[in-house]
Order: sequence, then structure tokens, then C-alpha cells
Amino acid sequence: MTAFKKLQENNNIQELIKSTFDADLELAGNWGYTKEKATIIEAIQEGMPLSQMEHMVTSIRAHLEMNITQEQENRCAGINANERAREESRSEEGIYNKVTYEITAMKEDLYTAFIKEYKEGYGKEDFDLNEHFKRRKEATLTREVVHYFEVSRVQQAPNKH
Repeated sequence: MTAFKKLQENNNIQELIKSTFDADLELAGNWGYTKEKATIIEAIQEGMPLSQMEHMVTSIRAHLEMNITQEQENRCAGINANERAREESRSEEGIYNKVTYEITAMKEDLYTAFIKEYKEGYGKEDFDLNEHFKRRKEATLTREVVHYFEVSRVQQAPNKH
């Protein structure tokens, strides 16, 4: 499996996310690899649960690590993050969530081939759907990552309509 490198520290992750993903997230801090370099969530959209915001930020980090910063032959697709555990800690510095995610993905070229195979074969008598999904599962990469969030400053942002 490809070793995925941690993202470089960035003084403005909010701007990087806006320019790369066109997502307006009220964030500060860093990429959340350690408590000291936590991602600071300053505001979330009204009605959005905090865990959903954390999931979104972790998914963005995974796409940067596993696709955007990779050479073409190492890029992954079908990247999904699933929360596995969470711990809250409180100290004088603030309130932190340490969230563990399982990230699944597949090499981009394999992913594209599986999607094409599925689209061309689905519904045809000789297409073995179980075999297709068995091979997809075998080709899936799985990693466990931890993301630290500082949540002491979270405010509900007004809806932007």
C-alpha cells in the first residue's frame, strides 16, 4: 500500500479548502494530526451537527492526502471516511474531540475500471455481481486515521440564503 504523507502545515487551511474544494468552512488551526495541531472549528452551518462538520473536514484531508497531492499513478478514488470512535477532552486550553476514522479508497485506475465494468455488465446475464463486489472489496485500501478538532469556539453560523 502507498504510504500517505501528512499534509504540510498551512497557515490558512480555510483558504486552501475554499480554493481547492469551493467550500466555505469557518476553520483555523491545522490539519489535526495532533492535539497541539488541531483543526479549530469556529462555526458550523445552522442545523449541521458538529460530527457532520468534522466528517467533512476529515474527508477533505483524506482527498488531499490520497488524491490531490499524489502522483497520477498513486492517486486514489472512491475515498470514504467512517467514524469509528470519539473521545472528548477538556482542559484549560479548550474542548477537543479526538475522532478515529476508517478511510477506504481504491487506486484511481482500478476504481475507474470497476465502475466501467459495473456500468457495462449490470443487468446482463453473464455479469456476476457478487464476484464483481468481491473483487472490489479485495482491491479496497483501508487506513485508520485520527483527527483532532478544537471545538471550544464553535458557533452556529447563520444560514446563507
